[in-house]
Amino acid sequence: MYDIEARHIIEALRSGIPSRAIGQYFSEARPRIMKEISGRLDMVCEQGKSSGMIISGKYGEGKTHLLNTVFNLAHSNNMVVSYLSLSKETPMDKLYLVYQKIIQNTYLPKRQQPGFMHEVERISAGSPIANEMLLYAAKHLETDKLYYLFRSYLNTEDPDEKFLLQADLEGDFIANAPLKKIYRRIFNQPVKYNTNFTKTKHCGDYFSFMSHLFTQMGYHGWVLLIDETELMGRLSKKARLNAYRNMARFLLPEMCPEASFTIFALSASYGEDVIEGKHEYENLEAVYPDEIEPAKTVLDLLAKAPQLLPLTTEEINEVLYKIQDFHGKAYNWTPNLPVSSLVESAQSGGYLLRTKIRAAIEFLDQLYQYGKAGKTTINELGEETFTEDVPSLEDFE
Repeated sequence: MYDIEARHIIEALRSGIPSRAIGQYFSEARPRIMKEISGRLDMVCEQGKSSGMIISGKYGEGKTHLLNTVFNLAHSNNMVVSYLSLSKETPMDKLYLVYQKIIQNTYLPKRQQPGFMHEVERISAGSPIANEMLLYAAKHLETDKLYYLFRSYLNTEDPDEKFLLQADLEGDFIANAPLKKIYRRIFNQPVKYNTNFTKTKHCGDYFSFMSHLFTQMGYHGWVLLIDETELMGRLSKKARLNAYRNMARFLLPEMCPEASFTIFALSASYGEDVIEGKHEYENLEAVYPDEIEPAKTVLDLLAKAPQLLPLTTEEINEVLYKIQDFHGKAYNWTPNLPVSSLVESAQSGGYLLRTKIRAAIEFLDQLYQYGKAGKTTINELGEETFTEDVPSLEDFE
């Protein structure tokens, strides 16, 4: 009888697509950077100190696998985790789109599926957590919109209003007019904003609010894992600079959400291809001559981001040994062969760790099916490019 979990692991490795399950079973590699990350998580859990970091690496060398390993480590520390891959639809220069996707991909500890609103729905008006969140929203954010919104959410008995207000908390922001109408209906009082909320300027309030909410719920912090950060290089010049300013909210301790830790993962070539190749420091001084910070600090962090080094021979051998063990469990057979044979087969996968692993699995597949193995050929992944997308009208505003 084959092992279903082992079959899932092998199929995920064969596809070359990292997963949380792989991160759970292949977490021993790169002990130095994992020690630093573990220390950062401990500082969040024990002292509430927020921070962020950037890691870089070549395609196929384990950036996403590292994020999945951190995902599992954070959950074991009773931390909420959000995972996001940046894309054309979710660019870093538009924080309100990032927030929406982050919330959609937020996982509570011990849960395999994203979602947390079921816990928010249990908060009752007048409870200690409700009162604390209303006080926080009124006193500690740039605008007080979330005070009026959350108070309305807690007190409305109208299901349509409840749905609309919850959608706002999840990033589908409602306009000020309907919120004012709902609030007046419930409390017979007008809404008097200290500052009018706009999603392009004040979305940071929502990250702060949610981070405080998670700690009040009893979790030890919020970990945000953001992959494919190099896609910022395809944005227009002004959009890239705005993306760096948004990154500062998650990297600089004084700007981070409460009790949070963020990792941005990007390609190792970003510094040369984008920061140097597109003259980002000069662009920053030209576009924002009086406001170069905090974007300049973020550029410095991007340029100096630690790069994931290739695994050592010993680490690769350990990975291959585990793959052999999982393959045997997955297909109910005993692959009696020395690791050196797997190492030799993995060399046909080229220089990328991901394709080395796929070559080793193909080698084991052939042994399992035919009792012998021929030469394996695995295609390499293409190199990334940073050609700018056509800018939208918003880039010229």
